[in-house]
Amino acid sequence: MTIKTDQQEIQAFLTDASNYKGFCEAVYFPANSAETAEAVLQASNKGQKITVAGSGTGLTGARVPEGGIVIATEKMNRICEINKEDLYAIVEPGVILSSLQAAVDEKQLLYPPDPTETSCFIGGTVATNASGARTFRYGPTRDYIEALEIVLPNSHIARLERGSVLAKDYKLEFADTEGEKYIINLPDYKMPAVKNASGFYVKPGMDAIDLFIGSEGSLGIITKIKLKLLAKPEKIISCVVFFNDEEDALKFIDESRNISVENRNAPGKQEARALEYFDENSLLFLGEDFPQIPANSKAAVWFEQEATLANEDEMLELWLNVISRCNGNEETVWFASNEKEQKDIHAFRHAISAKVNEYIARNNYRKLGTDVAVPDAVFGEFYYYCKKIVGESGIRFVAYGHFGNSHIHLNMLPESAEQFTAGKELYHSICKKAIELKGTISAEHGVGKIKTGYLVDMYGKENIKQMAELKRVFDPKFLLGAGNIIPQSIIDEV
Repeated sequence: MTIKTDQQEIQAFLTDASNYKGFCEAVYFPANSAETAEAVLQASNKGQKITVAGSGTGLTGARVPEGGIVIATEKMNRICEINKEDLYAIVEPGVILSSLQAAVDEKQLLYPPDPTETSCFIGGTVATNASGARTFRYGPTRDYIEALEIVLPNSHIARLERGSVLAKDYKLEFADTEGEKYIINLPDYKMPAVKNASGFYVKPGMDAIDLFIGSEGSLGIITKIKLKLLAKPEKIISCVVFFNDEEDALKFIDESRNISVENRNAPGKQEARALEYFDENSLLFLGEDFPQIPANSKAAVWFEQEATLANEDEMLELWLNVISRCNGNEETVWFASNEKEQKDIHAFRHAISAKVNEYIARNNYRKLGTDVAVPDAVFGEFYYYCKKIVGESGIRFVAYGHFGNSHIHLNMLPESAEQFTAGKELYHSICKKAIELKGTISAEHGVGKIKTGYLVDMYGKENIKQMAELKRVFDPKFLLGAGNIIPQSIIDEV
């Protein structure tokens, strides 16, 4: 197993895409679960903190160490199997998402989760229950995890298959491969009824596998993953619609969401699989890179619709009717009629996130980008609240995101240390407003180290203490994923 201790060689592991920075003594590069277990055992015996690192595309500091060692998963990068008949793939955690997507696409299959940054590792997407644009139709990563192999904090290995171990009410019991048993009293907090990636997933009667999905490397290290696949759609209609009035764009989102939810999973029906929004500031921010954006556009919406050769024209006509009813600019709509044009539209969608990350890295600020979601019924109120308080501050911002899921990424672009400080307060206000509206502080990025205080706001201190007690069952020394999800101040109290 390769181990690096030279600080010059390990700099890439001391930050992530949020520009959060840390430090560590060494980085371990195991090639399999046995070497991962060996690294965990060595660190545990020394009382060293252990941080798991994927590709570094995360936005919460979860993979950034604060002392101890890093276990990097990049050498565990094999696609072990793609089974076309039974619709599954078995992969190691260091497989890059785009590589998996390309491999399954060749076999006319689809892996639905599509986080914006396709250079992410599959293990990282499981650890954060990552989402993406297609979540609007298909749901998050959790819905496509069939089995996991996990190295636990005691260096034992657990193998869990979906459906094999279920909780009895709020009590969960299972054994690892060496026969050691774990009895977990699940916290009884209620997760918000929105797209959510905040804290441990818990509910009565839950599947044991779901406890580890989205646990952000704090309960175990994922070393092998079985993923559910789907048949690849015959055709995709992909469009970007521009609007001269923001209210028309939001009306288009509402109407499209309602139609899609009503037709959910009904074959041959109008149903968006992605429904994404860009405000005027986002379009202006992208203008230099995409000069074809129509002048004076106040907003844009990107959507995708699955179709067949037989119904493609019918689906297109149905969408044109919605565009017309909502006053979309029919003359400037971007239509993708082939795979290359679809990739061009995807590049447009992904460019906004990349450009924001470039800005914050260039100016050396930590990212101030919201990941909040609220119930559909109050999303309009919430959206205007966010824009109002940030707009009045004078801080530049762009607002975009997964509006089909009532999930907004409002990214502030501070131009001074004073603006950054003010922006952190605004970010906190937005999180508190989302909680007030029965939403979440994190819909897809997770909590990591950056958002632990907001998680306390969301669930309350006593529920976070329950999370700490749950973690203690697996990790009595609180070494694995130290600093992620649970604040140290609460761990000190339990």
